[in-house]
Amino acid sequence: MADHLLEVRNLSVEFHTAVGVVKAVRDISYYLDRGETLAILGESGSGKSVSSSAIMNLIDMPPGRISGGQILLDGVDLLTMPAQARREVNGRRIAMIFQDPLSHLNPVYTVGWQIREALTAHGTNGAKAQAEALRLMGRVGIPDPERSLDKYPHEFSGGQRQRVMIAMALALRPDLLIADEPTTALDVTVQAEVLALLEELQQETGMAILIITHDLGVVAEVADRVVVMEKGQLVESGTVRDVYRNPQHPYTRKLIAAAPGKGEMHAPLPRVEPVLQVRDARKTYGAFDALKGVSFDLMPGETLAVVGESGSGKSTLARILLRLDEPTSGSALWKGRDLFQMGAAELYKLRRDLQMVFQDPTQSLNPRMTVYQLVSEAWVIHPDILPKAKWRARVAELLVQVGLGPEHMGRYPHQFSGGQRQRIAIARALALEPKLIICDEAVSALDVSVQAQVIALLDNLRKTMGIAFIFIAHDLPVVRDFADHVMVMQNGKVVELGTVREVFETPREAYTQALLAAGLNPDPDVQAAHRAARLQRA
Repeated sequence: MADHLLEVRNLSVEFHTAVGVVKAVRDISYYLDRGETLAILGESGSGKSVSSSAIMNLIDMPPGRISGGQILLDGVDLLTMPAQARREVNGRRIAMIFQDPLSHLNPVYTVGWQIREALTAHGTNGAKAQAEALRLMGRVGIPDPERSLDKYPHEFSGGQRQRVMIAMALALRPDLLIADEPTTALDVTVQAEVLALLEELQQETGMAILIITHDLGVVAEVADRVVVMEKGQLVESGTVRDVYRNPQHPYTRKLIAAAPGKGEMHAPLPRVEPVLQVRDARKTYGAFDALKGVSFDLMPGETLAVVGESGSGKSTLARILLRLDEPTSGSALWKGRDLFQMGAAELYKLRRDLQMVFQDPTQSLNPRMTVYQLVSEAWVIHPDILPKAKWRARVAELLVQVGLGPEHMGRYPHQFSGGQRQRIAIARALALEPKLIICDEAVSALDVSVQAQVIALLDNLRKTMGIAFIFIAHDLPVVRDFADHVMVMQNGKVVELGTVREVFETPREAYTQALLAAGLNPDPDVQAAHRAARLQRA
């Protein structure tokens, strides 16, 4: 028997591009034992996902190339294994779940078909595959599993889609599960459920888990050991507690210092004339009431955070405020004028004052436009803002503000990581210097240090330019650091509204208390105490 289930030795991966060779992974080594959870922590572009893709043989070659090293599974080098043998390993011995299940589940096949395919591809007959698919759907907590097998991916929530992907990954009971940012886009309660499910399944099967994340709270909750990557290199490794308490590398110290939820809470601003007054806003889709009479005031330069689980109505509220969807009833007075009653011409003039940063930058950025074109498009539509001679310099300035560089102007969205694409979307919104920015999960996919940088940038804009924010988020530590007021939504209704201190320190509603209890703390000792309290309540 080999010393370790998985051992990566001196792995190097490079990509050949039009501008030269990019060394994505540089001579990294780590190991993972049966029943153990190892976290790979690092920011976008650090090489986390590339190194795990090499384990699964998912790197496109060309342009990618594994330029050196070994990947040993029970002592056998996967990189020298014949193609047919390698296909037998993937799925049966090693499985993977991805950050965005909607992009990795086939939209034209039912989820039952896709789970059965994972089984039949490795020799399970049809009747057994159907029975096992049904068992797996029940085991990962999908309601009414028999009917759900015949549904398509778009008919499930984000958390349910992730559970379906876990069911697919576990169909053949692999020895190793690779989880690449499995909870990034999930609400805190759903995130807690998915992580708890992975841990239960690990205890049942004895599988090892390699979890790739930029979230220190996830590391504190599930990992035994952690390795830290920066710019393709492994800079630190150790137990989770040792790395958090005594980080040796400056990059690790920077990541830990950037973790949100430790700063001073905002003192509430004076209540002056609201810039936005929403009264009894309602939105109905057929027989479904997505918004059930939402009301609030927003002051100039104020940040109102809107929190709640998927389906609570947060994004619907954002879309009707910008008239991307039409409200059913109610009013939204922007400086005295009702947004819900404005005609197209009046709305066009107002667009420069009201901007939105969407949750998924892949869908909100035109893939055929360069970064320069995407950011400067605002000035094409509103040419009175900035002379064309100054566009390039201003785009460069905006990119630097959000943590990118002028050299990125000529690239296209697909050439960036998810977190980098979100930075481009934020730069695009800032180009018009708006009075209100609605951020729909705008920082959920960002690394902790970039997240801290972007939040600091937005907070500075709030102070210096008087920009107001409606900040839709599931990341409660970020809300705690950034918001002035917090509005908690459930099933289309506002269940709690107060200052950030009131909501975080003395929450009145049981639903708010449950949301706060489900949040993860980057300190492993604090998170262990939360975990013990949670188990005691259960």
